[in-house]
Amino acid sequence: QVQVVESGGGLVQPGESLRLSCAASDSIFSISGMAWYRQSLGAQRERVAFISNLGVTSYADPVKGRFAISRDNIRNTLYLQMNSLKPEDTAVYYCLGNGIWGKGIQVTVSS
Repeated sequence: QVQVVESGGGLVQPGESLRLSCAASDSIFSISGMAWYRQSLGAQRERVAFISNLGVTSYADPVKGRFAISRDNIRNTLYLQMNSLKPEDTAVYYCLGNGIWGKGIQVTVSS
């Protein structure tokens, strides 16, 4: 019943955009901050964006100015708008809310 499910990943060319979505259980989404993490091959998982329950956001330096995190509290959905994508953004992206992880979704940026 308590779950976090990501969607919207895929393969894009450098410079293109993607929007990831994360559907969360209302027990998680109603009061918690939410975050996007990513993990590329051979690297540890890192946080790329965070949004508090009040809408305050923060970003990792590599994605500042390119990514935007947002939340729809009515639909219990978290978003990550990713613009000007680079090959270095290739990773599995994970949604996290109140200690609950999604299974992750692949984003590949390649020409």
